[in-house]
Amino acid sequence: MPELPEVEVARRAVEENCVGKKITKCVVADDSKVIDAVSPSDFEASVLGKLIVAARRKGKNMWLQLDSPPFPSFQFGMAGAIYIKGVAVTKYKRSAVNDEDEWPSKYSKFFIELDDGLELSFTDKRRFARVRLLEEPTSVPPISELGPDALFELLNPEEFTESLHKKKTEIKALLLDQSYISGIGNWVADEVLYQARIHPRQIASSLSDDSCSTLYKCIKEVIQLAVEVDADCSRFPLEWLFHFRWGKKPGNISVEVGADSSRYPTSWIFHSREKKPGKAFVDGKSIDFITAGGRTTAYVPELQKLSGSLNVKETDKSKRQTSKKTSVDGDNNDDIEKPTTGEEGNFGSPKSKKGTKGGAKGRKPPKQIKSGENDVDNDGDAGTDYDSDQVKKKKAGQVTNRKQVGGEKQSKKRVQSSQNSRNARRKAK
Repeated sequence: MPELPEVEVARRAVEENCVGKKITKCVVADDSKVIDAVSPSDFEASVLGKLIVAARRKGKNMWLQLDSPPFPSFQFGMAGAIYIKGVAVTKYKRSAVNDEDEWPSKYSKFFIELDDGLELSFTDKRRFARVRLLEEPTSVPPISELGPDALFELLNPEEFTESLHKKKTEIKALLLDQSYISGIGNWVADEVLYQARIHPRQIASSLSDDSCSTLYKCIKEVIQLAVEVDADCSRFPLEWLFHFRWGKKPGNISVEVGADSSRYPTSWIFHSREKKPGKAFVDGKSIDFITAGGRTTAYVPELQKLSGSLNVKETDKSKRQTSKKTSVDGDNNDDIEKPTTGEEGNFGSPKSKKGTKGGAKGRKPPKQIKSGENDVDNDGDAGTDYDSDQVKKKKAGQVTNRKQVGGEKQSKKRVQSSQNSRNARRKAK
């Protein structure tokens, strides 16, 4: 899916080929899922005759600045792409359309023709993109909610280090948080963490100053290089982790590699992302796959050590025992961990869920507990099942005692009745 490098390449292509030209024709698709909150006719009328002054971008969003508002903006989503007829813009598999037989493509959502005959189209095969008409794109969501752009606005190294030390979250999840830094997606995050030798699950605040500085440097280097090679995956270094990203599962998709890959460092992990665990290597070191930040994550255990926490495999095992995971064929075909619901989390023991019928609620803890016991168990209700079992045993014992008492009373009555009968017979004699 397009991340900052792909969107930046599109912005540069528009800037180089379209700025200073007037829009003489506009065709907007009748697709309310992609074209947000404006009719095609109103959209077209708002841009016709306007001059393209600049092409702007923040994070994964781009917009055309015209000589007067409103401005067309593009949130690329999962497969959004800019095509300029006769101009090579970008190549990434999920967005590729065949423009040789059909132009504009049937997937075109926004098409314009300029006064010199140049034609531009924004396409989206999967309809997760959003095309908007905005008075001021930077003042409204989603752009107004974005953090500093990872290419243009990244904090200086000292501020970056200070901000990391305030975050108590895993570093991979933090890098994917667009309100913290905008533009970094899954493959970029994995690449910079590998280059910085930082484990994806390392807590950000636990990173040393040196690690923070290294991470800062790697973010800038990876993004700048990715932009400079036009975000064409066939030209990325063979050693980049990127090329293991795109299949539903590791190993499903192969990537053709061009001769230009020799231009790049052999130490990048980009090209090794799609192979299966046990068959993925970079510089002779094994690549493993885990879930971090809710996304499938490639890393090298030998170089990216997790400190101050449980072993990764042990953590994964405990998660499988206490939470329900769902593999989703998402828009980037990554495995996404489904959060546990409140009901599933109430009685953490896997045994407590066994045998429970669908839709049935879990057992409620006893309303009364012994004096001196805590109301809340620090281990996440670990003692609840035990308490419930004890109550059940106690109740069962009470029932047994009642039966025993009842039986003794009945036995006494039968003995008394028998004695009365014998006395009556003696009197009759």
